[in-house]
Amino acid sequence: VGNVFGFKALRALRLEDLRIPPAYVKTFSGPPHGIQVERDKLNKYGRALLGCTIKPKLGLSAKNYGRAVYECLRGGLDFTKDDENVNSQPFMRWRDRFLFVAEAIYKAQAETGEIKGHYLNATAATAEEMLKRAQCAKEFGVPIIMHDYLTGGFTANTSLSQYCRDHGLLLHIHRAMHAVIDRQRNHGIHFRVLAKALRLSGGDHLHSGTVVGKLEGEREVTLGFVDLMRDDYIEKDRSRGIYFTQDWVSLPGVMPVASGGIHVWHMPALVEIFGDDA
Repeated sequence: VGNVFGFKALRALRLEDLRIPPAYVKTFSGPPHGIQVERDKLNKYGRALLGCTIKPKLGLSAKNYGRAVYECLRGGLDFTKDDENVNSQPFMRWRDRFLFVAEAIYKAQAETGEIKGHYLNATAATAEEMLKRAQCAKEFGVPIIMHDYLTGGFTANTSLSQYCRDHGLLLHIHRAMHAVIDRQRNHGIHFRVLAKALRLSGGDHLHSGTVVGKLEGEREVTLGFVDLMRDDYIEKDRSRGIYFTQDWVSLPGVMPVASGGIHVWHMPALVEIFGDDA
């Protein structure tokens, strides 16, 4: 968008959508693995994947945090995750958390016979530190890590995505800070543009809102950018906020993640809205 948002002649400006030419799409590797490869890795097909965020998000020791992860995975969840604020605080340093979470995953897998995972937040102050944490996760044998792509930045995200592709890690993307950019109706950048940019930069999952939970989001508009994340070819449909036909030329899809103020009674609606690949 260049400097146009800073022009003093403009009181407000909003980027609603953009079309990415297929020739330009081909210059990006996109998601490290994509939806189908992830299902192959997990050996789970024909249904949505079920997960939760560990609460309280802050204050637990690494050992107690690992215990909570184990109980959730043993109870039947496919995934658990770090909240975006969980990083490397004095009460729970990142390496300790990675270790106890890995132990919890192994124990739950051994007892259930299923492949389990936990989104370990690798977001850090520098790209080098993020790659160091990703390497640690790989050495511990966990299947997936997490990145806050808007706070970390697109360049760092692309580097992390390439590392995950090369080393067999899935990459979950959290959209923390997106509302600062996309919430205002008359100024900023719509989330569908941020979602398209993420598919180019790389991520196997992306938070997409819930429609039914605590976070704002209209149903048709949300489904519009969910299709932009998952499908290979999307026709223009202004009723869903899709202003341009988009051809992803076989770039792997990103799995939408419904997260934020949802509970068990929301599940029928979520499955109806998002389908199996979520």
